[in-house]
Amino acid sequence: MIPLFTTNTSLTNMNQFTKIRRSKVAAGAAGIMALAASSWGQSADALIDKLVEKGILNVKEANQLREETDKGFTQAYSVKSGMPDWVTSLKFNGDFRGRFEENNAENPTYHSRDRYRYRVRFGITASLMNDFEVGLRLASGNPQTNPGGTLVGGQPITANTDLNSLGSRKFIWVDAAYAKWAPLHTGDWSLSLAIGKIDNPFMLSNMIWDYDINPEGAGLQMGYNLNSDHVLKFNGGIFVLDELNQTVGAPYPAASPRPSVSHDPYVYGAQLLLESKWGSKFDTALGLAVMNIGNRDSLSALIQPFYNSGNTRNATTGVLAHNFNPIIGTASATYRLDSLPTYDGAFPIKVMGEYMNNPGAPANNVGYRVGLTLGKAGRKKAWEINYRYQSLEADAWFDALVDDDNGAYYAAGNPQMAGTGKASGWFGGTNVKGHLFQGTYNFTDFVNVTFTYYMNELIINTPGKNSDSGHFMADIMWKF
Repeated sequence: MIPLFTTNTSLTNMNQFTKIRRSKVAAGAAGIMALAASSWGQSADALIDKLVEKGILNVKEANQLREETDKGFTQAYSVKSGMPDWVTSLKFNGDFRGRFEENNAENPTYHSRDRYRYRVRFGITASLMNDFEVGLRLASGNPQTNPGGTLVGGQPITANTDLNSLGSRKFIWVDAAYAKWAPLHTGDWSLSLAIGKIDNPFMLSNMIWDYDINPEGAGLQMGYNLNSDHVLKFNGGIFVLDELNQTVGAPYPAASPRPSVSHDPYVYGAQLLLESKWGSKFDTALGLAVMNIGNRDSLSALIQPFYNSGNTRNATTGVLAHNFNPIIGTASATYRLDSLPTYDGAFPIKVMGEYMNNPGAPANNVGYRVGLTLGKAGRKKAWEINYRYQSLEADAWFDALVDDDNGAYYAAGNPQMAGTGKASGWFGGTNVKGHLFQGTYNFTDFVNVTFTYYMNELIINTPGKNSDSGHFMADIMWKF
């Protein structure tokens, strides 16, 4: 009987020890995960899975630990950060970019312009309970005034700041300020909605939306996995272009008609995408989008501070002459080679095309681009080379929204300057065709250099004038 008693006691003690060990391991793991989540953003689930894999926890204990860890982290984070307990995480990110830039033109009346510039951005994102997120991002940028001389903020299509004015102190603006809700994120479905000054929800090139524009309004993104290889996505948005208030007519010529102050201009659109994988080496994407400008009669180059040019306007009022409701088709295909000398890992080769037709204008209403990308930058020692040809006719799309770096020189007398208050100049926007060459190399995961050159000419040009133009940019960027 003694050996039996001793054995039972040993087993009992062993079970107690195992429970204590598991309890301590679980408590220690919870503490480590809370610390890691708050300090390094490490995945708690990954650590729990590792404990299961090592046999320290079983599946039931792992699920219980996940619940306890989530609860414990929320309480610990609240105490340590001083944030309310419904804030589950706080993340910081940003980047700094230094740039040398030159604009040039073959026309002897234009003198090449060299600039040294910088862009700095800093963002903070708060994740909240119940799938909510609130974000704020600050960015540099030159100030912009309307035609009446009133400061209206930073330039909407660039966050670059020029180094000038005897070392003057520079401006910082709100680059993004939003709230987002993602109530649906199952294995097959995803859905998110955002309001405020938001990142653009549309997956379109800068022939349609300058990449620096953060539109103001509401956006929606939805995805559905048709199967493991095909994903259907829907993107939509409606954005304010201007709020007219009571002084809408101030910059207008006295005798010209003025739009109603109740007709604020806005833009809205929708996009459908099908992304497909055809084995491990070949991917494709097909998309169709429609856009529309509402109350375009309220958009005048004599009221709004348009940075770009190209659209046809009323020569007296500066109002857009045509409607903008383009239909846009996109397509891309990517093939990955197993390897390539000087490149680490599988080597992607991507071809793409984009076509736009605006039925709201009777002529000069087509835009298209074709391009080739070799490699993919973004990680240490990775590189990328891009080429594309683009033709964007004058009234294919609203010129204020497109890539401002893609431009050419307007000599005096160009009909596209009528109604803008400008006689000549080097401008980005529509009414431009030409080539883009770009190369990027990553020294590290967080430092890269990019060289970009645009080689363009105007589509509608001043008779007898040379509009051939170039735009060179050399960038070095650090991100965090």
